[in-house]
Amino acid sequence: MTTSEWHHIHTHEALTAVASDPQGLSNDEVSRRFVQYGANRLTPHRQRPPLLRFLMQFHNVLIYVLLASAAVTALLAHWLDTSVIVGVVMINAIIGFIQEGKAEKAMDAIRRMLSPEATVLREGRREVIAAEALVPGDIVLLQSGDKVPADLRLLSVKNLRIEEATLTGESTAVEKNITAVPFQSVLGDRYCMAYSSTLVVYGQGTGVVVATADNTEIGRISTLLEEVQTLTTPLLRQIEVFGRWLTIAIMALAAITFLFGWLVHQYNIGDMFLAAVSMAVAAIPEGLPAVLTITLALGVQRMAVRRAIIRRLPAVEALGSVTVICSDKTGTLTRGEMTVQRILTAGRVLEVSGSGYAPHGGFSLNGKEILIAEHSATMDLLRAGLLCNDAALRETDGIWHIVGDPTEGALITLALKAGMDPVFEQALLPRTDLIPFESEHRFMATLHHDHQGHAFIFVKGAVEQVLLMCKQQRGLKEDLPLDLPQWHSKMAVTGALGQRVLAVAIKNIEGEKHNLDFDDMHDGFTLLGMVGIIDPPRDEAITAVRDCRAAGIRVVMITGDHVETANAIAARLEIGNGRALTGGDLDLLDDLALRQAVRDVDVFARASPKHKLRLVEALQANGEIVAMTGDGVNDAPALKRADIGVAMGVKGTEVAKEAAEMVLADDNFATIAHAVEEGRTVYDNIKKAIVFIMPTNGGEAGMVLFAILFGMTLPITPVQILWVNMVTAVTLALALSFEKSEPGMMLRPPRAADEAILTGFMIWRIFFVSLLLAGGSITLFLWESARGTNINESRSVAVNALVVGEIAYLFNCRYLLVPVRTWHDFTGNSYILLSIAILAVIQAIFTYLPFMQQMFAVAAIDASAWGRIIGFGVVLFIVVELEKILIRKIWKK
Repeated sequence: MTTSEWHHIHTHEALTAVASDPQGLSNDEVSRRFVQYGANRLTPHRQRPPLLRFLMQFHNVLIYVLLASAAVTALLAHWLDTSVIVGVVMINAIIGFIQEGKAEKAMDAIRRMLSPEATVLREGRREVIAAEALVPGDIVLLQSGDKVPADLRLLSVKNLRIEEATLTGESTAVEKNITAVPFQSVLGDRYCMAYSSTLVVYGQGTGVVVATADNTEIGRISTLLEEVQTLTTPLLRQIEVFGRWLTIAIMALAAITFLFGWLVHQYNIGDMFLAAVSMAVAAIPEGLPAVLTITLALGVQRMAVRRAIIRRLPAVEALGSVTVICSDKTGTLTRGEMTVQRILTAGRVLEVSGSGYAPHGGFSLNGKEILIAEHSATMDLLRAGLLCNDAALRETDGIWHIVGDPTEGALITLALKAGMDPVFEQALLPRTDLIPFESEHRFMATLHHDHQGHAFIFVKGAVEQVLLMCKQQRGLKEDLPLDLPQWHSKMAVTGALGQRVLAVAIKNIEGEKHNLDFDDMHDGFTLLGMVGIIDPPRDEAITAVRDCRAAGIRVVMITGDHVETANAIAARLEIGNGRALTGGDLDLLDDLALRQAVRDVDVFARASPKHKLRLVEALQANGEIVAMTGDGVNDAPALKRADIGVAMGVKGTEVAKEAAEMVLADDNFATIAHAVEEGRTVYDNIKKAIVFIMPTNGGEAGMVLFAILFGMTLPITPVQILWVNMVTAVTLALALSFEKSEPGMMLRPPRAADEAILTGFMIWRIFFVSLLLAGGSITLFLWESARGTNINESRSVAVNALVVGEIAYLFNCRYLLVPVRTWHDFTGNSYILLSIAILAVIQAIFTYLPFMQQMFAVAAIDASAWGRIIGFGVVLFIVVELEKILIRKIWKK
């Protein structure tokens, strides 16, 4: 029998199926089964050896380009540049190795969630054993505080409630029973089962082990997580394509240049080889990978300030391209804390403000604030909810949390909002007996006596059960006959808001009675009222969803909670169109139908880990870039599969954090919107860096190509090319990494998932500026040569013309299409001014220090040459600004 079938068979059938009995297995049988089934622990996932993992960091097209350029510089004996390039490659590899090592901890984190011990019956004796020693057929005893050690078919329960949020995402502890449920019931509705790694929060129970190790539900998630293929980010995919085509183009151009010079001009084959190498060196953007890495790293720092912790560097940019955010509900869009938001009494419906367990908030009637202490009937209801209660509320460092049942905690918070003091109320009406909540009778009752000898029974529980006990209802001034139609109407409205309704009643009895029994509970109660309880949405999440929608990003809710609750929360968050599908609905859809469904539906309820994974894959199949948020083990496979997984840092499990690329330090959905903005800024800055760096290489390559085509002396040598590439990449190009978000960043739609990193406009800009840089530098070189200047001085002018042209073009690149108009457009990025100042010093050293002149074969130049060089820079800046204006006019037409 598979792990998904035990919930729909009866207890005696389950015992028969595993050949066990309520007194447990014999020791001999345990030994035999341990050999058959093995230890109750998850199988370690396959890991690549550390050396192979490190070597795989070099399996990247751009890294190949870098290594090729390092080989060329080594061939030219330019060891400084070789060291710099190899250093960049090694740093990238080390960072990738460390991050991948962290990623492989996700499955280890799941194994750490398993219970270390279990209490069992063997041969009729109670024993505490290591959980790893459990075998199918063992009888396990559960009590409050235990972690369930294996998948169990429950045989008996007493007030048993189990927290299953890590598996199902359901916001409240699940009340368990032993009744079989239909076969098609989703995980959260299998009330007769207890699953490995879930937590017993209340009561006691006994169950028979029906699955251990990898056959448990948590084991299936671990297996699913290992099988999920992690997708690369859009940037990495685009960079790979870009690097491949760039490599082919550079090699082809170098080969054509070599053949042209050798066959047409009949140059010496050795000279032509060096010329072709110069061409390749000029065209390879050695500094680009380093600038990309640093730009991403700066994005990581900025996101960390905004409470978003990035675990894998490329994820920074992936956020900027997200088109859909799939969010878990409990604890992500909502607070993960039960809150009373409505009070229903006979005469009125009160709204309660505030959320979570913090006792901050007030009461309103018809939209107007009221003083609740003046409403005695309502105060009686709140007092009954406070006293008929076994939970406790605690404050630690300003954070309020509950000990006990979350629903009871919500009632305590409600009473505190009304100004009640629990200690005072308990002293005023001390408890003398109780009937604890049990699933069979669905209520809790407590007996209290005041100091005048009067006695009261307070009861709270399921509405249907409490209404059966009541003949009267508390009115504004006196008790009235029970008006069932009125209450059913109020319950329907409250239920439609996704709130769980709880009824509270009171009964006066003889003062000398000090014991409660079920005979006291049949009738004679007065209904004080009802409360509507919900895990409310975060206020900031409502704003964040709205911001995401303005940015063209769709928000999809995927939760394990009930469909009514999911729809109510979605409505308040303005997610979707009122339609919702459940996990059962998804099971009826094939992959093609599911792809259509995810186009039309934004709310999915009662979803299992497999459902979440299918939904992410269906969205990706539709071409969406998907971010998945979550905090539980059940979210881990989908977090890993998504283009970017976002885990909750405060309430999230270690499994979710290890499977995700990003962790929210404040568990705030709004932080995702900020991170998306930073991601878009990072991508913008990467595009600006590419549009800036590539014309430098294009201009240098154009100068070499021009010289070979027309049989003239090279205006720039290979070592000079490497110098320009190195100093401009680490100064000017890097300054663009510090650019802030452009206005209207979050009003743009997400870029297309298949958009190339080089758009048609970018290719044109690179070609256009390459021509300007090459043309201007060659013109100044020829000018100096015509004046009879020696070759070293002429080349010195050409090199400095390239650098000054890039400085001028740097200001153009602050905005790719928007013209530079104001003084702020020149001074708004202080890093640009700093980088220009540093580069000016570096170029002065390059041009005028004797040892640099000897190393790079350059010479000092006079003031008139500098005047022509600076004039060239100004002309280049103006021409590019005019080109921006022309292109904007063409696009508008």
